[in-house]
Amino acid sequence: MRADADFDDGWYAPAQRRDSPHFDARPPGCSIDLIVMHAISLPAGQFGGRYIDDLFLGRLDTAADPALADLAGLRVSAHFLVRRDGALAQYVSCAQRAWHAGVSSHHGRTRCNDFSIGIELEGSDHEAFEAAQYATLARLLPALCRAYPIRDIVGHSDIAPQRKTDPGPCFDWAALRRIDELPPALFGAHPD
Repeated sequence: MRADADFDDGWYAPAQRRDSPHFDARPPGCSIDLIVMHAISLPAGQFGGRYIDDLFLGRLDTAADPALADLAGLRVSAHFLVRRDGALAQYVSCAQRAWHAGVSSHHGRTRCNDFSIGIELEGSDHEAFEAAQYATLARLLPALCRAYPIRDIVGHSDIAPQRKTDPGPCFDWAALRRIDELPPALFGAHPD
């Protein structure tokens, strides 16, 4: 890991720290060189509640809403969550492996959780993301690229196309390409 004042042992100082139990060690010598963009809403299409936080913290009451029943026993996490209002939470240190990508492959490498950082955006495939979320990403992504040798930024749908559609067609990849500190080569899967 390269030195970056914004990170302490993989924790990003501007983010609210929320320690998830759903993580483990990355493989020895693994280079963290991929960022995976996701979208999540719980229940689907609803924003602002506590359920995403509860899911990542391992305390989701799946009986609280019938739409949550399929999540019983699910153990998932992400490194970061960007809420609709731009608020940023971090659940797993970037030095550790979060459980966000599942069965996945990128440029012939499987098990993307091993070498990626997962960023969840509160949203869905069917609704535009908020300007505040892109503003948060405009600070977070360059900080990650300073701290880690990031080579690609992709969507979950790019690494698990048979299973996933997020962050979906409403995600504005061009907004990320306009971030001055990010080289265009990072968006090979989503060129102009």
